[in-house]
Amino acid sequence: MISKTQVENAKDGVLTSEMQYVAETEGLDGQLVIERVASGSLVIMTRRGCPPVAIGKGARTKINVNLGTSSASIDPASELEKVRVAGKYGADTITDLSMGGDISEIRRMVFGNTQLPITTVPIYQTIVECGMNDTTTDDIFSYLREHVEEGVSSVLLHCVDRDMLEQLKGSGRVMGMVSKGGSFTSTFMLLNDCENPFIEHFEELAGILKKNDVVLSLGNTMRSGCVHDLQDKAQIMEAGRNADLARKANEIGIQVIINGMGGHIPASGIPASVRFYKEISDFPLFVAGPLPTDIAVGYDHIAGAVGASLASGAGADYLCYITPAEHLSLPNPQQVKEGLIAFRIAAHIGDSMKYGLDDRDLMLAKKRAAFDWMGQAELALDPDRPEQICPQQDGPCSMCGDYCAIKIMKDYLSGDN
Repeated sequence: MISKTQVENAKDGVLTSEMQYVAETEGLDGQLVIERVASGSLVIMTRRGCPPVAIGKGARTKINVNLGTSSASIDPASELEKVRVAGKYGADTITDLSMGGDISEIRRMVFGNTQLPITTVPIYQTIVECGMNDTTTDDIFSYLREHVEEGVSSVLLHCVDRDMLEQLKGSGRVMGMVSKGGSFTSTFMLLNDCENPFIEHFEELAGILKKNDVVLSLGNTMRSGCVHDLQDKAQIMEAGRNADLARKANEIGIQVIINGMGGHIPASGIPASVRFYKEISDFPLFVAGPLPTDIAVGYDHIAGAVGASLASGAGADYLCYITPAEHLSLPNPQQVKEGLIAFRIAAHIGDSMKYGLDDRDLMLAKKRAAFDWMGQAELALDPDRPEQICPQQDGPCSMCGDYCAIKIMKDYLSGDN
């Protein structure tokens, strides 16, 4: 249990060690960090004994990796390998979505093998272990407490309400509701003829999170499941509700991230969608994808990276990666790597749009001009891949051989020919 949260310290004008670390690693002024944490526009995910991670205004775009078992695929060793891959290839956070096997043990395994902040969706374990028909509000809050006490950095909760569900009924969507956590929460409400327990008992919820300064990630139940399901009233209602809850949480002293935009948005609408959320509130915006097309099945990590580049460049703060297995199966470790690298590229492009070109690109270009293949590999997001494709150590690559444009003009301009 902590004495004060990051938000409370910031509102008191205190620069915590975590804020100082963020200021140094993100290249921000300390006073600016204090102001943004106080307002909620910058969130610091913390985990005891691990480096903090800043998400939000002025910070580089961060990437989350989802992993975890399902009822159809329970392989803890594979999940452990995914944890290793996430750390090696530059994930900023991990979300454990396990719904098969010994869920608590798998979560402890994840904790024990990474220093990255961990997010969970407590209602997943609640439904698996209590059953959809028998789950109670006490069960939901019991698992929430368990996850918080184990040391998660963030929890994802879906604050859909009955009015949104009524609006969804007549929406004519192709895909309906595609949020798993949102569907669990909504079904609980319908089965028990009640309102959302996270909304009804928000003060209790806030008290649980505040004890350990756990970040509240407000879910995106009403997101679109395909590009033809355009933004509708249910989405607008949820965006407004989440913004109101975020402001309420900030007043209490809790850090908040808002999930928005949905997983599928036409490319032309992505910048406007980011602006819509940012105009409602300035809390960090977390986007899944977004996918700007539905026909990239098997290559959704590429389509998602295109959408994520546009979203990040327009102001999104936090990206949830997508793998080649999206819509098809639980990803294997190699697919986790492919999705993570694709989204690191997207985040880098987005940051170049938000903050300007990065010196790393210039450094790599100079290495390329000098035919320094090892130097290029060292600066690449995935150093192993260039070495596999281009094994030679000097001279032009096999694409052009003796007819390399760079070499020809360099020799000509130097007077060697």
